[in-house]
Amino acid sequence: MRILITGAGGMLARAVAEHCAARRDEVFAHDRRSLDITCEQGVREVFERERPETVINCAAWTDVDGCELDPQRAFEVNSRAVGLLAAGARVAGASFVTVSTDYVFDGQQEGFYTQRDDPRPASAYGSSKLEGERLAQATAARTVVVRTGWLFGPGGRNFLATAIERARRGERLRAIVDAYGTPTYAPDLAARLCELAELDLPGVYHVVNAGAGVSYAEFARAAVEVSGATGVEIEGIKMDALARPAPRPRNSRMRCLLSEAVGLQPLRDWREALAAFAALG
Repeated sequence: MRILITGAGGMLARAVAEHCAARRDEVFAHDRRSLDITCEQGVREVFERERPETVINCAAWTDVDGCELDPQRAFEVNSRAVGLLAAGARVAGASFVTVSTDYVFDGQQEGFYTQRDDPRPASAYGSSKLEGERLAQATAARTVVVRTGWLFGPGGRNFLATAIERARRGERLRAIVDAYGTPTYAPDLAARLCELAELDLPGVYHVVNAGAGVSYAEFARAAVEVSGATGVEIEGIKMDALARPAPRPRNSRMRCLLSEAVGLQPLRDWREALAAFAALG
């Protein structure tokens, strides 16, 4: 399969490219230097040259506070550009898989968010990603929207991805005790994105690793445990104490109602995935 991947500089896109290459797909992976997704002409030229059979869009501006301070740029990258990619996929006759976020929900409800729950983003980042979902679906009938969150994995720079490394260095970890989500291992998500591309069944899917949701502090404790480190201090903090520009959902745990219905098994438990990540060294 000829697969075009955007956002190649990021953790998830790298995992997707590695998974596709291992399957011997023909991979065209683009970062912002080789493809400006906000440039309509540039997008058109890349699609005409590479003629992909499927597109997996991992590109996004994920700086939540940056988006809050510059919503125009957030919507340019996370919304309008997604529409351009979807249009390119439609013209090329390709399926289109785009990655969205748990931040499309405000986090006020209890339990797990499913596709039955109405999105109510509380931030510019969440709003821009939701608009990107809608533009893609309105532009290309063969659109698969994948909402995910709490990503960790090789090469990641966020708290979840670096917790094991920091624990092994003996650093004290500061972790939020009152925000909950479902951790997602990038290589597991990458494999599922490729499965959804092959199935070519349009819709909105929630893709996270199995298991009960946890707080950042609980994830940190699990990371310390699998790291083999001892004597690592975890300082629990309240989310409001950080006083960040953009609001975050307090609960963004997700569950999918469609995956098993189309023959896809749940991803492994996030603790098992965390152990696999730790084993990479």
